[in-house]
Amino acid sequence: MTQANKDILLQLLDRHSELGISEQIDYDKFYLYSIIVHSTAIEGSTVTEVEAQLLFDEGITSSKRTMQEQMMNLDLKVAYEYGREWVKRHEPITVDWLITLASKVMARTGSEYSALGGNFSAAKGELRKLNVSAGIDGKSYMSYLKVPERLATFCEELNKRRKAIDPTDICAVYDLSFWAHYELVTIHPWADGNGRTSRLLMNLLQMEFGVLPTKVLKEDKAAYIQALIDTREKDDIAIFQNCMAALHAQHLKADIEQYVDSASEKMVDKSVLRQKMVDKWSIKPTLAEKLVDILVFVTDKEEFTTESIIRQFGYTATTAKRYLRQLTEFGYLEANGGNRNRNYRLKNTFPE
Repeated sequence: MTQANKDILLQLLDRHSELGISEQIDYDKFYLYSIIVHSTAIEGSTVTEVEAQLLFDEGITSSKRTMQEQMMNLDLKVAYEYGREWVKRHEPITVDWLITLASKVMARTGSEYSALGGNFSAAKGELRKLNVSAGIDGKSYMSYLKVPERLATFCEELNKRRKAIDPTDICAVYDLSFWAHYELVTIHPWADGNGRTSRLLMNLLQMEFGVLPTKVLKEDKAAYIQALIDTREKDDIAIFQNCMAALHAQHLKADIEQYVDSASEKMVDKSVLRQKMVDKWSIKPTLAEKLVDILVFVTDKEEFTTESIIRQFGYTATTAKRYLRQLTEFGYLEANGGNRNRNYRLKNTFPE
């Protein structure tokens, strides 16, 4: 990546570390959930982060989404969990291991194929035995006959780079992960799941060397796809590396701004509010703390929903609804709408 992108990225990572954002309770879990949801969204899933959390943590499926979409997210979660355990061992990346990784990604949604080259299963992560192209009128990927050899060469080169890299050079780690992402998706070893598996490999390499994983949001899809196309046409990996670095920096900046806003001194004095609530309603201090955290979170919001509380605090839907009902009964919130589309407004942050 360019020196300018390196400077920006390092500055934002330093600020992210200084603020201790990664040390927040459950930050790592919810950051990973966000990565998963957006990676599947690029492939067409409409599952939201709140729905994914309920699915992952509570086993609650959404009636608004197809089972295919929800299984896609569950598969990718399992693949990330498998990969995170693997990176701790720093083992060589092999063709067989990539096949196993792809089988995790496609376990519930992979199809069986019957082609001129033979039968194969995407659910088992088996390499494609047919030729594919990048969408309608898109350029064809390499012949399936070349995939096994090309994939073996990729693994050999990747392992060399992993051994040679200076793990303290954060930007070099990102460049390596972006390179691996691009190379794997360009080889296109599978009939389906190439994008998800390539982004997964990128993130696993980042985790292996202890840097914050890169998210590719669904809003980034156009820029992300264009960078892949431009890199391929111009044979210049720097195009993709710089695009990914810029997207990562953009998301870091947004996370930092959100964190700083939520911790601003302009927010309500929590200790005073907790005590007032405890004194007035004789509720447990631990419950008062949870309720006041909700009030502080919504202080600058014109209106909000149960889903926003679930997403922010990681509560189950039942728990979030109970807390909001209590705050409404206490006179802090005003509820509008029915059960399915209810929203809330803050009435008064302090009891009289």
